[in-house]
Amino acid sequence: MSSAVEQKKQLVEEIAEKLKNSVSTIVVDYRGLNVAEVTELRKQLREAGVEFKVYKNSLTRRAAEAVDLNGLTEVLTGPNAIAFSNEDVVAPAKILNNFAKEHEALEMKAGVIEGKVSSVEEIKALAELPSREGLLSMLLSVLQAPIRNFALVTKAVADQKEEQSA
Repeated sequence: MSSAVEQKKQLVEEIAEKLKNSVSTIVVDYRGLNVAEVTELRKQLREAGVEFKVYKNSLTRRAAEAVDLNGLTEVLTGPNAIAFSNEDVVAPAKILNNFAKEHEALEMKAGVIEGKVSSVEEIKALAELPSREGLLSMLLSVLQAPIRNFALVTKAVADQKEEQSA
């Protein structure tokens, strides 16, 4: 009997550690998805470096309370799966949001973004952001624009002076 309690304590500690260490955690209700759809979702998440696990709600509640994420306990009802990402904040939100658009059975319930409990609306807003590479390319184009414009103006002035001297 005590070994079962010990196993549960270890599982609660494992979940708490994952909640604490992940930069992005999303809780979803996967009821209604068939095995092939869940397998495809797991594959997409794994490729992005996101861990997708199913834990008992009671254990997850205890872990959430242990790391002061009490707002998460409200959504832990019914069959839930949790996506943990330790590297990319946007990846799980983007993948789960896109998958939910194609498969209406998948429902995002809540999440934890960088230690703060987030609503479904906040997760969807995060999912709509461009990727890191997209944001960097936007920043680069903004930084290049003044230099490019300056180069065009100096070329135009040089061409104009060349025409005048000819």
